Amino acid sequence: MRKTVFMFSGQGSHYFRMGQDLFEHDPVFRQWMLRLDDLASSLCGERVVDAIYSPSDRETFDRTLQTHPAIFMVEYSLAQSLIQAGLKPDITLGASLGSFAAATLAGFMRVEDALAAVVQQAAAFEACCDRGGMIAVLADQTLYAQPYLREQSELAAINFSSHMVVSAPQAHLAQIERSLGEREVVYQRLPVSYAFHSQWIDEARAPFESFMSSIRGTPGTLPLASCREATLLTELPNDFFWRVVREPIRFKDTIASLEQRGAHRYIDVGPAGTLATFTKYCLSSDSQSTAHAIMSPFGNERRSMAALLRG
Repeated sequence: MRKTVFMFSGQGSHYFRMGQDLFEHDPVFRQWMLRLDDLASSLCGERVVDAIYSPSDRETFDRTLQTHPAIFMVEYSLAQSLIQAGLKPDITLGASLGSFAAATLAGFMRVEDALAAVVQQAAAFEACCDRGGMIAVLADQTLYAQPYLREQSELAAINFSSHMVVSAPQAHLAQIERSLGEREVVYQRLPVSYAFHSQWIDEARAPFESFMSSIRGTPGTLPLASCREATLLTELPNDFFWRVVREPIRFKDTIASLEQRGAHRYIDVGPAGTLATFTKYCLSSDSQSTAHAIMSPFGNERRSMAALLRG
């Protein structure tokens, strides 16, 4: 029997009004969003729900102190809605920031502590780090050996064989994009404010880990597939929640590790459905596994969720 994997994505998967269809029409999703928003407001002094679902249009939605908790809240609320509807995970998978929600759902942290940690991490980035960014590159990772990438950025993620992400300081981003464009390499800048998974966020480590020393973990109830180690974890290292945002995302290797254990049903509970897309590219042609997205910038979340639940 296939095991069900709930997959949680990180920074870059968010967008303005993500999950609005569910927020307006799914009572479980809305209940959790409002409950978590009350907690987030007490932690950072802002209503995250207002930032996500503001009635007025906005050009950008990339302030880390808003997007960090917003991603966590949307993912955790969707996971709870699926569980309430009868679809429960056997494994959780966390990519970068998504590791907080994945670990919480797997029983390693209380949800209140996880959201506080997410807010504290965002605050540490804003207080300690220079601005930077991330660029998704549709090319084999061997391209990273080229000096114009290697000397100006760090390899942040390998999602599948022809998709990687690089991180760089703000001053390097435009030149990297020009170099990629000149070589007709397809790329896309991600809507983030910092160079996650690189040396350029190291200044945030000390204040974040100081806060984490006050958080007591709990024994997990589900295994967690970590995209840092590319393996299943049944207990978390002390520095786990820093390492998952500092070290490269090994999504391709993580799916390969799970596939060695048998077929799975991969369910993307992230805002954009990107992990489901990545998974489809990672699966071999003879794999019995399937990958499913629920949310996307195009909406129709309830329809996608209903189709998944029927299956």
